[in-house]
Amino acid sequence: MFSTPRSVLIASGLLGMAIATLAVLGGEAVSAMDKYNVKVPDGLAFAEFRGFEDWATVAVSQSGNLIEVILANPVMIEAYRAGVPGNGKAFPDGSKMAKIHWNAKQSTEAPAPTTVPDTLHDVDFMVRDSARFKGTGNWGYAEFDYDAATDAFKPLGTGSDCGYACHTIVKDKDYVFTSYGKR
Repeated sequence: MFSTPRSVLIASGLLGMAIATLAVLGGEAVSAMDKYNVKVPDGLAFAEFRGFEDWATVAVSQSGNLIEVILANPVMIEAYRAGVPGNGKAFPDGSKMAKIHWNAKQSTEAPAPTTVPDTLHDVDFMVRDSARFKGTGNWGYAEFDYDAATDAFKPLGTGSDCGYACHTIVKDKDYVFTSYGKR
């Protein structure tokens, strides 16, 4: 199979590099995917929202000492752009939202007083699925607190109905607080 000792060395070196690369990538993949192993008890899994970091921004908000960005998947963005919920229609099944909360701080670099994100606080999710969540306005909810000391997420609540009580306030807006900001 190998014609010279040199070809054996080259093949061995390439194999070693491939194994080392897989080990490094595998280690990164495992640590990067840790959040995707977290699930709200009897409820939604973080993994159901894979890729949320790249979703389009619906709006930003601030509540107390937290800065928030509200994101939506392409299904929900398309519905927003079509006028949902203001047009009286509901968001379609498969619509998903993420709300990322950061602790707020004042920028030390901006020329004017500017509030900016500091450490991650938590991530909340919503998904519309009329088959799974009939009892909660067709929406499932999840909240995952972030612990900076362990770089890990901890699920809150006891199930996918954990946000329903608060969201009934906006039942007429298909249980969604955040309006799509004018662009």
